[in-house]
Amino acid sequence: MYQLSERTLGDWLEHWAQTTPDKEYIVYSDRDLRFTWKQFNERVDDMARGLIAIGVTKGTHVGLWAQNVPDWLTFLYACAKIGAVCITVNTNYKQNELEYLCKDSDMHTLCLTDGTWESNYVDMAYTMLPELRECQRGHLESKRFPKLKNVVYIGQEKFRGMYNTAEILLLGENTDDDEFQRLRKSVNCHDVVNMQYTSGTTGFPKGVMLTHYNIANDGFLTGEHMKFTQDDKLCVCVPLFHCFGVVLATMNCLTHGCTEVVVERFDPLVTLASVHKERCTALYGVPTMFIAELNHPMFDMFDLSCLRTGIMAGSLCPIELMRKVEEKMYLHVTSVYGLTESSPGMSQTRIDDPDEVRYTTVGRDYEFVDVKVLDPETGKEVPVGVQGEMCCKGFNVMKGYYKNPQATAEVIDENGYLHSGDLGIMDENGNYRITGRIKDMIIRGGENIYPREIEEFLYHLPGVRDVQVAGVPSKKYGEEVGAFIILDEGAKLTEEEVRDWCRGKIARYKIPKYVFFVKEYPLTGSGKIQKFKLRELSLKLCEEQGIEVI
Repeated sequence: MYQLSERTLGDWLEHWAQTTPDKEYIVYSDRDLRFTWKQFNERVDDMARGLIAIGVTKGTHVGLWAQNVPDWLTFLYACAKIGAVCITVNTNYKQNELEYLCKDSDMHTLCLTDGTWESNYVDMAYTMLPELRECQRGHLESKRFPKLKNVVYIGQEKFRGMYNTAEILLLGENTDDDEFQRLRKSVNCHDVVNMQYTSGTTGFPKGVMLTHYNIANDGFLTGEHMKFTQDDKLCVCVPLFHCFGVVLATMNCLTHGCTEVVVERFDPLVTLASVHKERCTALYGVPTMFIAELNHPMFDMFDLSCLRTGIMAGSLCPIELMRKVEEKMYLHVTSVYGLTESSPGMSQTRIDDPDEVRYTTVGRDYEFVDVKVLDPETGKEVPVGVQGEMCCKGFNVMKGYYKNPQATAEVIDENGYLHSGDLGIMDENGNYRITGRIKDMIIRGGENIYPREIEEFLYHLPGVRDVQVAGVPSKKYGEEVGAFIILDEGAKLTEEEVRDWCRGKIARYKIPKYVFFVKEYPLTGSGKIQKFKLRELSLKLCEEQGIEVI
């Protein structure tokens, strides 16, 4: 029924620009900003030529650090058309995380906005690159980051040493077309187009290399499972830097020729108003987003009867919440399971699956993907109904971790199966249920948090002898970060002092909400720390200390 496409992202964009040139593709309802497929494609071409003018070419790494601003997608597709790799940067990153990513990724050009309410990206760029304050645009020579040559401000304001969007577009309009056409023709669907950084159990984030073939086909099949057509309008309020936004949403719209109604930063009122005004037919979100929308005091003012489908994913999806969304927002919810390394979808419920399947499972395999539940010890496939590790093989598996073949070999076995680190069970109908995790990852409201990364950071806090980080159950976010600290002899620290040490240095969602000072950790007979027991211990300690778990 389906077949995998070898079109690149640029091919898809040009296809719709020629087929439905006057149809709306990108809409920002709150400011009435609209691009047709033809208009957007022309802007992308100008941006691509402008990037070429500042030294970007095939294989160049371009960082994109921004909320869902109107030109986020312009930069993504401009990179895609000339074979550059777009590195999507988490908008919550702080100084240390930004600098690590820029260094590890061999970034050539960093494109950024002014930031968020708690982080000024421009100031952070100047802190990282003090030479910017003295150099002309395009002439950056950084001692610490020798490969980083340009910083581009996404907007109209001008900053010393940085280009802005208008200047890049102007360069594009006045740049010879021959090099653009040469690069455009050289791009292959198996080239890396997007790199997303995901933390690992070693504590060091790794660049996940995803190709046009990976993400375009994953987005296409995701849309097919919800019966998307050119007539659909998808409200995208999830962050574009995540696979949820850039693949499940954007690639879905790109491959189906439908309209993408974008919300710059999640706000339940703006989201509801956008759905109402644009008559959106689909809506995505993590559970906390849907909860915020349902509980907004103005919820009843909006007509949401236009909605028919959507995705709720990113963390544990409560059954009652899914029922409530279907009842009050009229959409048939689907769930996608996977990880960044699987582009991300490996299984999904279908829009016409029975309620029981959509509410209690993460569906069945994507077409052209072989999902297996393997015994973590033996590597052999387990029988139906038996718990094992969720693994997959197919078009969706990443090309690998950037400059890290050892880490790649640790997650992709000799048979080509990607190991998720998640535990699951397949039922007799081929649907999967996720039952736990082998690895220690915490999922807080859709954000993946790896304890080792926070542990390594907290080890540098004076007075800390040992620290273990584990997830604490949360009604609102699914899990919160809990730090279990053993202090040096005679040392004194408060919970707030621990959090103060973190503020401004690591992303806010990684800062421990719960800090427990303990004398010892629960151990196995061989002396290994039992993290799942720390989770149980957190509830006991909260009860003893009168702390409400929310």
